[in-house]
Amino acid sequence: MNRVPTLAAGHAAVDFYQGAVPALVPFLVTGRGYGYVAVSGIVLAATLLSSVVQPLFGALADRRRLPWLIPVSTVLAGAGVAAGGVADSYALTWFAVALSGLGVAAYHPESARLARVASEGSHVRMSWFSLGGTLGFASAPVLVTPLLAIWGLGASPWLALPAVLGAALTLPAVRALSGGGGAARAAAPVTGRDDWPSFTRLTVVIVFRSVVYVGLSAFVALHLGGGTAGAVALFVLFAGGALGTVLGGRLAARWGRVATMRLAYGLAVPAVAGVVFVPGPAAYLFVAASSIALYVPFSLHVTLGQDFLPTRMGTASGVTLGLAVSVGGLVSPLVGAVAEASSLRTALACLVVFPALAWLLARTLREPAQAVS
Repeated sequence: MNRVPTLAAGHAAVDFYQGAVPALVPFLVTGRGYGYVAVSGIVLAATLLSSVVQPLFGALADRRRLPWLIPVSTVLAGAGVAAGGVADSYALTWFAVALSGLGVAAYHPESARLARVASEGSHVRMSWFSLGGTLGFASAPVLVTPLLAIWGLGASPWLALPAVLGAALTLPAVRALSGGGGAARAAAPVTGRDDWPSFTRLTVVIVFRSVVYVGLSAFVALHLGGGTAGAVALFVLFAGGALGTVLGGRLAARWGRVATMRLAYGLAVPAVAGVVFVPGPAAYLFVAASSIALYVPFSLHVTLGQDFLPTRMGTASGVTLGLAVSVGGLVSPLVGAVAEASSLRTALACLVVFPALAWLLARTLREPAQAVS
């Protein structure tokens, strides 16, 4: 039985909370009077622990199988965001959102390993697993914004519901893949040599991608006016990633992962510039284009990393899948500081350089020898 759709649904539940944090930002600004630097700190809280500990969880996944961590981390991710909306101080809000980031960090390495087992190495099937996370991301503003707009931040505990449902849905698939045939395939002898130089360059590419995407997700709603206009911008940003994720798997099956990645980052440069400098409703088209271009390589990062480090698949998953959605938050306070010192447009303009750097560095990568289709 194909377990990839079930794992994708669980991935959606976890990554919903990564999208929920940016969706909370306008309500924290209007409801609590937080400034750009303060809300950047909240984004940082969601990503700091995740960025630091996700590779550690990946290394742990290489040493021992921890399937129970998938449902537990899903619930932790939801509980943190739910508590963050009702915390009565900035410090408690920061801490609660940081716990959510810890849950996200614990989830991704083990889930990516099981998804690779379930997908049997197929780029297209892995893109469907990544699509689950993208759809979870995209659904966050659609659910969070109306809920908090009507009932306020006090309704945040309801945001724990997707985590509970996701954990319950995923548990049978986790059990099936962790025993019998799934366990045998996971424990099969690994061939190939770890290519650390290529993996390191890929990691830096992911960092560049993360900086621009997290920067956009944190501030594009405010850049385009906040309120309903901002919620639409976030939805377009997140939903565009769904098309990009599926498109990436199919393009990679035809042209190869590295060639597809280079093309995507090259197109991302004018797309991100359009978000910043094109006025009016046309900006939404560039938001969509930026999202598609930045998400085409998303699932390809994961399988490339796993093939560059065939003997350390958990570590590769923790770094590639984790950093792709977390490390950019470490830079977001700097983006907020530039916005307060000059303007939000100036701060967002600084992001244009990062997809260009990703494109340049991606040109130094080559398809690994153990590539699969």
